[in-house]
Amino acid sequence: MAATGTTPTPAPAPKSGNHSAWAHGGVTFAGVLLLVDGVLAIFQGISGIAADNVYARIGDYVYKFNLTAWGWIHLVLGVLLVVTGTGLLSGAALWSRITGVVLAGLGIIVSFLYLPYLPFWSIILIALDIFIIWALSHYRPERSPTA
Repeated sequence: MAATGTTPTPAPAPKSGNHSAWAHGGVTFAGVLLLVDGVLAIFQGISGIAADNVYARIGDYVYKFNLTAWGWIHLVLGVLLVVTGTGLLSGAALWSRITGVVLAGLGIIVSFLYLPYLPFWSIILIALDIFIIWALSHYRPERSPTA
C-alpha cells in the first residue's frame, strides 16, 4: 500500500488591514478626549475673554499675551476640537483623524505656552494630547476587499 501524503495547509495569513478592538477603542477614547478637551477649552476661553484677572498674574514671560487673546485662542481651538471629536465618534475616519492629530499638536503648543498660568492643568493636557496623537496615528482601519 502506498502511503498517500497530504501536506498540512498553512494557517491563513492575518489580514493586513485587520485592526484589533483595542485600536478601535483607542480611537473612540481619543474622540471622547477631543470632545471633552474641546468643551473644557471653550470654558477656559470664555473665562479668559470675560475677565483678565481670572488667572494668576505673572512677571516677565517670554510668551506673554493678553489673557483676552488667550481666551480667543482657547475658544477657537475648543470649537475645532469639538467638531473633530464629533467627527471621530460619528465615523468620519480620514479627515477627522488628520485634523485630530494636527489639533492635538496645536493643543500641545498652546498648553506649553500656557504653563505659567495653569502649570498642573497644562501638563495634564499635554499628556492627553500626546495620547490622542498616538492613538490616531496608530489606528489602521480595515480596508474593504477590491474584487
